[in-house]
Amino acid sequence: MNLVELSSRCAEWLRGSGPLSDVVVSSRARLARNLASMPFLSRCPPPKQREVVELCRSALSRLSLPPEVFFVDLEQADALDRQLLVERHLVSRQQAEALGPRGVLVAGDETIAVMINEEDHLRLQVLRGGLQIDECVAQCRRLDEMLEGQLSFAYSSRYGYLTACPTNVGTGLRVSVMLHLPALKMTGQIERVLRAARDMHLAIRGLHGEGTEPMGDFFQISNQTTLGKSEEQIANQFRDDILPHFIEYERQARQALLHERRLALEDRIFRAQATLRSARLLSSEEMMALFSHLRLGLALRIIEDTTAQTLNELSLAAQPAHIQRLLKRTLDSDQRGAARADMVRQRLSGK
Repeated sequence: MNLVELSSRCAEWLRGSGPLSDVVVSSRARLARNLASMPFLSRCPPPKQREVVELCRSALSRLSLPPEVFFVDLEQADALDRQLLVERHLVSRQQAEALGPRGVLVAGDETIAVMINEEDHLRLQVLRGGLQIDECVAQCRRLDEMLEGQLSFAYSSRYGYLTACPTNVGTGLRVSVMLHLPALKMTGQIERVLRAARDMHLAIRGLHGEGTEPMGDFFQISNQTTLGKSEEQIANQFRDDILPHFIEYERQARQALLHERRLALEDRIFRAQATLRSARLLSSEEMMALFSHLRLGLALRIIEDTTAQTLNELSLAAQPAHIQRLLKRTLDSDQRGAARADMVRQRLSGK
């Protein structure tokens, strides 16, 4: 397995078949860990950073991991490959753009990604489709337990696991979901809902995580603190006390649109479909906005001639790095827009 093969595959979380996938696109659990024997990255010189990579790679190679696991050396990878990994949610933009020794271990189905030398020495990530927080946390914990048999992590009996960012101290666990909230946006309620999320001390990010803006009505929501709570408490609170409100608000807004503004809603959905089937130039932002309308149309059974998986696959395959990898050449913005429009037009027309 390598990046070329990976870029042509559909990741497990993109299949659009997970629980509550009409609103919850994906679930993620991430654990932050640091080696006890090494300084944190902010004080870690390049030779030590390289030693961290070697120690972590060696430990990972001794674990029983899913088939087709492979490692990408991000220090040696070109900019396009790093961007491709960001687009697939396998590394953070921060790690892709950093300098020095660093890498990522990726499972072939993309449910697991282990980032080495991101903000911490290790970031263990599990990603699944739909609402599967418990499954993500459980798999992350198994991976963590296996690694603790190979490595000694920085730990305080008072504070828990020690991390570069104070908000991760404790369990080091972040759980997050990618939500599709188009009806809240259309009904003008999204800002009120996001303010409520911030009041609950949740982090709200865009499609590609920290430092990115929402695109296509996708919002990534995660817990902000881990200190003083167990992994079970964090996962349970997020799943049972927080997420149901977002899901219910979005579904109520969808029903309100159906009953009170159905003609305007259908017009927006069918206009989006017509544009995607005829456009000769499409930017990533416009494509995602139009796909958002089609997703809503699918969820409300207004349209039925495509699938969520098709839209998910196109959302990824038509991103800048993926298009250039597919066509095997560097493209400027207009060329990418033309190639993106061709790809979308052909796929949605069944050609």
